[in-house]
Amino acid sequence: MNRFGLISSFKSIFPYFFSLIFCIPALSQVLPTAPSSTAPLTTSPIQGNTTTGNPRSNAAGSAQGNQQSGSVQQQAGNQNAANQQNAESQTNDKGKNAADQASDLQKQSKINSETSTVLTPEEQEKLALRQKIFGYSIFANKKLDPIPNLEIATPTNYIVGPGDELKIYLYNYAESTHNVTVTKDGFISLPRVGNVYVSGRSIEEVRKILIDKFAKFTPGLMGTGGETARTKLTVSLGEVRSVKVFVTGEVINPGTYELPSLASAFNALYQAGGPNEIGSFRDVRVVRNGKVVSRMDIYDYLVNGKIDGDIRVQDNDNIIVGYYLKRAEITGMIKRPGIYEVKPEEKLADVIRYSGGFNDKAYRARLKIQRITSKERKMLDVSEENYNTFDLVSGDSIHVETVLDRFENIITIQGAVMRPGDYSLDNSPSLKKLIDNAQGLREDAFVGRISVLRTREDLTIQNISLNYSDIINNVIPDLVLTRLDQVIVPSKFDMAESAYVSVEGEVNNTKISVNDGKFPYTIDMTLEDLLVQAGGLKESAYNSEIEVIRRKRNSVAGAANAQISEVFKFNVNRDLSMNSKESNFVLLPFDQVTVRKSPNYVEQQTVFLEGEVLVPGPYTIINKNDKISDIIRRAGGPTELSYPEGATLLRRTVVRDLEKPTDFDQIEQSETSIKKGAIIGDVPNVKEESIGIKLKNILKNPGSFEDLIVQEGDIIRIPKRLETVQVTGSVLYPTTVKYGKGMSFTDYISQSGGFTVQSLKKSSYVKYPNGNVDRTRRFLFFNVYPKVEPGSEIYVPLRTAPILNTQQTISTATGLLTSVMSLIFAVLAFRTIR
Repeated sequence: MNRFGLISSFKSIFPYFFSLIFCIPALSQVLPTAPSSTAPLTTSPIQGNTTTGNPRSNAAGSAQGNQQSGSVQQQAGNQNAANQQNAESQTNDKGKNAADQASDLQKQSKINSETSTVLTPEEQEKLALRQKIFGYSIFANKKLDPIPNLEIATPTNYIVGPGDELKIYLYNYAESTHNVTVTKDGFISLPRVGNVYVSGRSIEEVRKILIDKFAKFTPGLMGTGGETARTKLTVSLGEVRSVKVFVTGEVINPGTYELPSLASAFNALYQAGGPNEIGSFRDVRVVRNGKVVSRMDIYDYLVNGKIDGDIRVQDNDNIIVGYYLKRAEITGMIKRPGIYEVKPEEKLADVIRYSGGFNDKAYRARLKIQRITSKERKMLDVSEENYNTFDLVSGDSIHVETVLDRFENIITIQGAVMRPGDYSLDNSPSLKKLIDNAQGLREDAFVGRISVLRTREDLTIQNISLNYSDIINNVIPDLVLTRLDQVIVPSKFDMAESAYVSVEGEVNNTKISVNDGKFPYTIDMTLEDLLVQAGGLKESAYNSEIEVIRRKRNSVAGAANAQISEVFKFNVNRDLSMNSKESNFVLLPFDQVTVRKSPNYVEQQTVFLEGEVLVPGPYTIINKNDKISDIIRRAGGPTELSYPEGATLLRRTVVRDLEKPTDFDQIEQSETSIKKGAIIGDVPNVKEESIGIKLKNILKNPGSFEDLIVQEGDIIRIPKRLETVQVTGSVLYPTTVKYGKGMSFTDYISQSGGFTVQSLKKSSYVKYPNGNVDRTRRFLFFNVYPKVEPGSEIYVPLRTAPILNTQQTISTATGLLTSVMSLIFAVLAFRTIR
């Protein structure tokens, strides 16, 4: 390629290269960002002493569930916010919709709030296991607030300690108020009383000590002579102290927690997140001064709403959660599937009770238990009577299946009984009892052959037939039924052919599309009865020749001329009455009644007159032989502007395909369209043809050969005087030319530019306004073109084969001449050789 070609190619691709440069920044914004290879940020749970402060503020913080060791939850909240922002950024990059973003953020926030870390696959597995453990959700639910309300009445068994604020109130005979705080040494200081040691004593004990102290200088505080004291003394709590509690062992967040002194051991366990995936829910110990002072069973709280071992915590108490000893999982048709911890003395029935019991569709008769042995797995089947005694092993997996979709005592009865359907075998052990429970047999029951379909043990079906009359008359014993038996009582109507009578022809059967002209046969049914059911006779009915065609039931078998039917004719009046001899003619089953159309009955027929007549419109045919001239004469004749030479007759007829069955509804629709003179369009089975008529000759000689007899639906069109000629086809300029008297065919071609080189002159033709066509004829080597009249259309066809030019003609002739000369020389040479 030369340099000019290179420059030209570069110019052609330069716009695309320039566009690509500007599209690169936009593509970098649209394409998703690759995942970062850096490790995600993690936070570790901080264990140790919590920050101390005002006891009331600490208590309030604990009540909100935010006072964890080392501000773990605060850091988790910060981490949650960061993770939520990260999740939101990722979802935006992926083009998720708003609903997906909200769902992802909610899931991410829930996981982060529970683990305070970005989860690894191992941690995700632990979290999934925790969520299956019964009792974990109570500690994971942050809406639960187990911290007691501090604005409550002072418990009388509350143990006073350093930091507590006591409110002492004397009233009635002597009144005074004292607000004191217990010192670190356990004393309170009161005026005139001095220091009083109250630490480690209950509120009631402190009240009694103070009464003894104040009685020395307060009159009426002690009752005398059997009378009650006139001065009263009460002690209540003001600000409560905070205590530090250790939560250790298998918990989610072990550490030191600062709680109000009114909190219990369960409150401290909740602050630590509860037992983890291997922690025990059944044996939570409270250790005080090196001794176990209480044991808690969390299931007692979850199932019964109370914990007997939940005591109020004191300073330096240690809540210890050990390992679980035995745990089993239950799945399937149970109300609360999950993993349940089992005490050594508890059985399988206890696990079912903890899980809420069986669902409504549970299979209770037997449970499948998968057990892990020292070598492999083992399958156990436990029946229902052993649930209370079956001992579980840690790791057992209990599955509750769905009840079988079958009935253990169902039997069915069908047919001619009052109440067919399914029945219980317990209440209907025999055939006679079953029929009695089904409210007995119907009147049409065929008791001579009742069938019982029985399913045998090999699942084959056995048919047992019996005569029910013999059972009623004690001829044979009653049949004992079994499960899944199906009793079928046949009906007499099912075994009899449905008899009917039919009527066709000129009757007012409004339901002909439904009953197809057939009516149920009844005994003693007469001809008049059938005609009444058929809606009576139409006006067009030939009532003097109504036929009843009856099957011949006793003809000679094998005879060639055997009679196969009988015909009875009747004269029925319009009121459906007959003379006394023919009246009450009783019909037999399958009789066919035919009501023919009267030969003298003809409905009105209409033709349509359009165009230049004095009164155009529809005209009814008066006589069967009415002709075109008769219709035009009734319309007042043509107007002065009419063009009789262009008159046409449009005739539409219904064509029936003899090879296909007749669709009477479709034929009726087509005939209706023809009667109305409407545009047929796509109406099937209708043939439309235009007949060229010579109206000028018809009007001069009415009744002549050219004066056609009109038919129903004919349309006679008389156009207005035409003054143009249309030239189309293979001419230089197809156009419409003004008609000129005396102008020939070639004159109109000339005014259209003349013939083209591809014009097929000898096949040109003229279509006249009345629909007739005249073609070009040949005389020797000359074309004789047809005559042109006003309103005509000249059409010149196109030559299909191409025309050869002069050079092509000479070349073709030369080749042909060469071939002929070669043939002559070959013949002469052959003759010379011979």
